[in-house]
Amino acid sequence: MVHSIATVREGAQISAYLDDTYLEQVDTRVIAVGEKDGTPWAAVEHCLFHPQGGGQPADRGWLQDVEVVPVRERESGLVVATAAAGGGLPELAVGEWVRARIDLEARLLHAALHTAGHLVEAVGRTQGWEMVGSIHFPGQARIEFQAPPSDARLADPEGREEVTAVLRAAVAAAVADDLPVSARYLPDGRREVHLDALHSAPCGGTHVRSLGDLTDVALSTLKVKKGRIRVSYTATHRSRR
Repeated sequence: MVHSIATVREGAQISAYLDDTYLEQVDTRVIAVGEKDGTPWAAVEHCLFHPQGGGQPADRGWLQDVEVVPVRERESGLVVATAAAGGGLPELAVGEWVRARIDLEARLLHAALHTAGHLVEAVGRTQGWEMVGSIHFPGQARIEFQAPPSDARLADPEGREEVTAVLRAAVAAAVADDLPVSARYLPDGRREVHLDALHSAPCGGTHVRSLGDLTDVALSTLKVKKGRIRVSYTATHRSRR
């Protein structure tokens, strides 16, 4: 799918990656160009690229068929694209129209892992745990909670497996119910992601449309170390065919 965005405020950047997880390609304008540490970059109006952050890896993307890596530029706050290792950006001018696209398969994997992370957090909170950290990278996905001293179940392997079984059942039930996933902006400008009425949290990541889009969601046995509960998990996006 290709969208052309022609009527937006001059100089503004639209976070298209937050508006539509499933948008694969867009025609848009260059709104800024620059260089940092000898590396040229370009920012486009309708930004399709999710930069690394919030525990989620960056999108793999292309500008004019040149592979790029998106990063957030601190001074301006813009998400800018730099050429992937070994490549170089084409010469671009502000106002020029370009085509941007992403590796949609990678995007959907990241969105599935991030959404599943919220779900793991949600079921952990039902046990009275508070999340203190999260990573949503493929092969490394995990949620960490503060371990309550009063939870005796966490003291031995049998108890931990019992708790893990409870978490697995809750996750499976939410996926089977196909709970809708939505986002809204709070008055202070923060973006809040909702798993229906089950859970909500401030988040700037990409997510699936509903929990029924998740498949192969698996939780390994949780580990407790130095007062923290670590729940590792995997997930993928259900085939769209």
